[in-house]
Amino acid sequence: MLAYASTARPGARAGSARTLMVIVAGHAAVLAAVLAAKPELVGMTPFVPIKVIDVRIDPPPPEVGPPQPQANLQPVPIHSRATIPTPIVDNLPSLPIVPLAPGPAINSSGGAIGLEPGAQVVDPPEHAPVRVAAVFRTPESAIKPPYPLSKIRSEEEATLRLRLSIDPRGRVVAVDPVGDADAEFLAAARRHIMQSWRYKPAMEDGIAVASSTVISLSFRLDDASA
Repeated sequence: MLAYASTARPGARAGSARTLMVIVAGHAAVLAAVLAAKPELVGMTPFVPIKVIDVRIDPPPPEVGPPQPQANLQPVPIHSRATIPTPIVDNLPSLPIVPLAPGPAINSSGGAIGLEPGAQVVDPPEHAPVRVAAVFRTPESAIKPPYPLSKIRSEEEATLRLRLSIDPRGRVVAVDPVGDADAEFLAAARRHIMQSWRYKPAMEDGIAVASSTVISLSFRLDDASA
């Protein structure tokens, strides 16, 4: 085989180095010129900010359908039950109505109309009840009580003062001595009076009322022998 070896000439190597340096320097100059130049944007519109406006849109009205036929409603009768209160009956006896005497008229300042200034107004007198005392209605034959036998034998006499209590029916319901009284005479008088004596009761404004009266009752031997 044959081997070939390349032999470089010294003059050719030096020329290649200078050429490379010229190329590199040219590229550097171009790059520097590009960097130094101001970039200009051709054909572009400047930026303008966009303003957003909020526009309120009312919702569409609701759809109205055809009117519905109303049902024929009948009123429902309401039955109420009233409770009738039970009347309260007053069993108390009615009192008589007494008319009041008219007094003087009073004006707005507190004075009596028709009277001179400084005159004193006298209230009308209060109603006084009309009272009628009890009336003795005992027959004469039943007036004298029986004479105690022991007092007849001892021939004693007495006069008693007695207070009689009379009820609205005219009956004597109590006999009490006024002052000193012999026990036997008092017992005989009390027993007979409560059993036999009668009165027309006392009246007050036309109504029978209870009352009392004081009497004197004498025991005489002449009456006992009669």
